[in-house]
Amino acid sequence: MNQSIKIPPQYYPLWLLLKALSLLPLPLLYILSNFLYFVVYYVIGYRKKVVLQNLRNAFPATADAEIQQIAKDFYKQFMDVVVEILKLHSMDAAEMERRIVFSNQELLDNFVQQGKTVITMGSHSCNWEWVLSAGAVQFGFPAYGIYKPLNNPFFEAFMLQTRSQLGAKLIKMKDTLRDFAANRHQPRVVAMLSDQTPLKSEITFWTTFLHQDTPFYEGAEKLATRFGCPVLFLDVKRTSRGHYTLTFELISDGNPVDATAPDKPSITEIFARKLETSLRRSPADYLWTHKRWKHSREAAVSNI
Repeated sequence: MNQSIKIPPQYYPLWLLLKALSLLPLPLLYILSNFLYFVVYYVIGYRKKVVLQNLRNAFPATADAEIQQIAKDFYKQFMDVVVEILKLHSMDAAEMERRIVFSNQELLDNFVQQGKTVITMGSHSCNWEWVLSAGAVQFGFPAYGIYKPLNNPFFEAFMLQTRSQLGAKLIKMKDTLRDFAANRHQPRVVAMLSDQTPLKSEITFWTTFLHQDTPFYEGAEKLATRFGCPVLFLDVKRTSRGHYTLTFELISDGNPVDATAPDKPSITEIFARKLETSLRRSPADYLWTHKRWKHSREAAVSNI
């Protein structure tokens, strides 16, 4: 447990319960996942309207029967991710290495061997929580992740230990710029989930994404430009239950954009296009429960 975080005594039983559950083998946890799917989808209907609306807007040419099936498949894999995150709390390095395969790690290795900090731009696809830990186990150099602390002290402590127990290092979002400035010459990888919705007051970039006006954070692009960091897109594919293949795709090599190529897409735009391609391939593996398109371009611009 992170000793700097105090767990209120009323949370001790829950802490012990979750730790005990995490010790179960994944085949047993997947039985729990099946039960959770039934409760969450059929009994509670957790954010079902949001999920269906997101899918219909993102794939307007898809028949409604297929949209309904994608939604069901999403809830099934979402519950799998829940129990897989729970399992991460006690997972050992050998099991992680069996379940996560990096198909072309050499692309990342080449930049790190040049002494560079490499930024990876990922998303809430498949199991995003396993990715950083898998890198910490397999890369042979430091693997950092940017995260936003949770408000609940129990879940903050539980997730900090879960995310770091295989050697991953964490950077608070508010400390990102300071960390990059202090460690600009450290050979490492820094993982960022770059598909989150910015606050309306922080929107600086819009693009058309899955048929909709969509804002994206430009944090990765600004850091890469300021510190000369190569940027890689991380494409995650579910190969079977509890098994994933991760592939790096080059977005930027870290060199300044050639002034003679003014029409070259920005780092954020390239990320959006690569993510869109990934989601079209396997839409059920994405996190559809969030109101990703809650801001309109017109309203955001009018508030500037």
